[in-house]
Amino acid sequence: MEVPAINLKAIILVHWLLTVWGCMAWLPSSFAWGNFSVLALGVWAIAQRDSIDAVLMFLIGMTLTILTDIVHFGIYYPLSEAVLGRGRDTFRFSAGMAILSLLLKPVSCFFVYQMYRERGGDYNLNFDLETSMDSRCTTDSADSAFIGRRY
Repeated sequence: MEVPAINLKAIILVHWLLTVWGCMAWLPSSFAWGNFSVLALGVWAIAQRDSIDAVLMFLIGMTLTILTDIVHFGIYYPLSEAVLGRGRDTFRFSAGMAILSLLLKPVSCFFVYQMYRERGGDYNLNFDLETSMDSRCTTDSADSAFIGRRY
């Protein structure tokens, strides 16, 4: 099954709109600063089409905002109905859009990771002991006896 190509501009636009709507009623400015900063990294990734670093920074930022959004929702979600009395509908819309943004972020991270791979990024961890021993040991005879030996 092939992954459909999603445009990075569409991801940025959707998250920008949901962040703007999410900030309308109840979230603090730290939520807006964090999310808009990450979206700025996304604009950088759009502007430099060949940059692997821009897409990787955007991907890391998106994953970090998932955590910070959860913290913001846990701390700032109003616990009493008295807070909701004056702008109940605005609050519900704003909260819904912020939660929808949070739910879409893992999907967006998946597509951004695919873009990272398309641009030539390869973030595989390689724990090859032979190579690491070769680069670490140069003339020590005790360690050099073990190089190349498989157990």
